[in-house]
Amino acid sequence: MKDNSRQLEFMEIDLSEEPVTAAVPVPDRSTIVQQPAHHAMQHRGGILSSEKRFVEEAKQWSELEGDVSPWAPFMSYWPTYGVMNEAQRKWYLYWRKEVRQGRYPDTDLSYLFVHIYELINGIGWQNAQDGYDQLKQLWLNYRERLPQLNIYMQEWVVDYVLVHQMETSLSEVMDLSGGYLPAEMLDKELQRVLQDKMSDISLSMLQRYYDYDITLSKFYRDGGKEVMEQYIPRVMALVHSYLERTREVGLVPVFQPNEERTVERILFRKAVYDDSIYGRSVSFRYMPIGERAEFVQMVTRIYRCTENKLRELLGFRGRLRGQTLEPELANLIERYLDKAYAIDQAETVEQPVIRIDTEKLTSLQQESEYVRLALTIEDDHSSEVKDEEVDSANVASISVDALEARDEMTPTEDSMEPAPSVVEITTGASTASIGLQWDVSAEVDLDEQWLLFAKELSPPQVQAIHALLGANPDTELMRLAEQYGTMPTLLLDEINDVAMDTIGDLLIDGERIVPDYIDVFEHVKR
Repeated sequence: MKDNSRQLEFMEIDLSEEPVTAAVPVPDRSTIVQQPAHHAMQHRGGILSSEKRFVEEAKQWSELEGDVSPWAPFMSYWPTYGVMNEAQRKWYLYWRKEVRQGRYPDTDLSYLFVHIYELINGIGWQNAQDGYDQLKQLWLNYRERLPQLNIYMQEWVVDYVLVHQMETSLSEVMDLSGGYLPAEMLDKELQRVLQDKMSDISLSMLQRYYDYDITLSKFYRDGGKEVMEQYIPRVMALVHSYLERTREVGLVPVFQPNEERTVERILFRKAVYDDSIYGRSVSFRYMPIGERAEFVQMVTRIYRCTENKLRELLGFRGRLRGQTLEPELANLIERYLDKAYAIDQAETVEQPVIRIDTEKLTSLQQESEYVRLALTIEDDHSSEVKDEEVDSANVASISVDALEARDEMTPTEDSMEPAPSVVEITTGASTASIGLQWDVSAEVDLDEQWLLFAKELSPPQVQAIHALLGANPDTELMRLAEQYGTMPTLLLDEINDVAMDTIGDLLIDGERIVPDYIDVFEHVKR
């Protein structure tokens, strides 16, 4: 039998000597980008980093606009222009043009990131506010369709505000992000609000400072959240003002200068961002309000006192227990809520306020007055009225003599009884008198308010009422609206405005005359 075994041989190695091979460093993730060879860019004799390369390309792409192109899927861990194929580039340029014009078609998250990277690197806007507004609109219009966007935008928008020292309040960023701000930023913003603008305070801003989770409360879940959002800011402002006036110190804790802290925040984490533009980080100073136990206890007790009073006012059983607010402040809050809640409830049961467009009302009154004058003068001087040439379009014809007479009107003439609204519509050489008039032979008994209503109607409104009384109201209204360059809904809204001022009620509901008043128009002359 053949022996195939071999004897092991060992090599002796001297470990005291330095190895001859050089160490190879692990490349940084930010420079690992799948780029085609022809996309590499040279800059001053060296190869640009992926971030700098992106910014250089973004400057070249910033003014390009694409034509309508089919959507092309795009998903990339590190999205840039270089990893797009031709179809994706065409779609991106078309989609970005749509976004810049205020339209936000469905697209993939990676396309959004490329556009966001442009904005945070200073590409695509003329001033910082414009860039902020574009970022905000992207966030607002896509966060429901692409929920992952929230994770990034709530950090990047904060960075953008800090970098550009925006006057825009961080409270807006917090509202956009559903109540989130980094703890240090929240302390900084709350200090600003408490010192300068208490009107910006909100329930979500204070939520971090309570010593328990208010969302676990049954009252909060069963409708109390909306009530607390309404009253907590007002109560906090009340207590803050009261403490400042009576004790010369509000809700803001008193800090010593050496307690102020400085935080350095790394900018635009996980984004394709060239840190040579605005720097790698930004620093800011703040007071650690959230670490002050007395402040946390105070706002928690104010919250508990407010919730208990609102539970009472809303008839909600049960009360919160625990540390109570001092009687002086508790009485202040309870008396305030009793009064504020009663006023708010009274306002909700009142009739809605009707806002009247004064310019439109003035125009309607003038038109009605001109028509009345034309009719009055026509009655007095009918033998002197001559036919006038008109163009082929339907126009409302008002005597020039009537307009002149309006300027020379005496007080006696001005006090004449109002005549019904009548307008002469001329079509070519034929003339037909159309007005909101009732058939006298039918012995219709009308109140003065209806006569006033008829007087105040403008010519298009008279015709709109006739359309509603016709066999095809929708078709007639559309034709009439096109004739006068308006919309059917606007015509009907204007009639309702006149009705509210004269008969004191809406005449039209659902593009039809309401049943309660249809009998008034049964004998209207066509």
